Amino acid sequence: MIVGERLSQLRKDKGLRQEDLAKILGVSAKSVSLYERELRSPPDDIKIQLSKYFIVSVDYLMGLSEVEQFDEKRYLILTEGTTDDIKFMVKEYAEYLSCKHEKAT
Repeated sequence: MIVGERLSQLRKDKGLRQEDLAKILGVSAKSVSLYERELRSPPDDIKIQLSKYFIVSVDYLMGLSEVEQFDEKRYLILTEGTTDDIKFMVKEYAEYLSCKHEKAT
């Protein structure tokens, strides 16, 4: 589990002590310590609080993604069932528009 490592790093990056984070979350400092040492997994509501407070995705917090936060300027969401051919064409067109924009500036 990566939650502990990431939680500890996020907390330290904000300059918080475990006690400070515990007050923010409404849990004990011991609970924060247990989360960081990965002896206890935070419940889902705490994971959501953490992701909102640190402005990271729950997927990042859980180690399921290396992307800390979703940047809508970098991603295009396609509907379910989009074929690989269409995905390829969209990618090619996005690259074309990007090159065209760079040349114009």
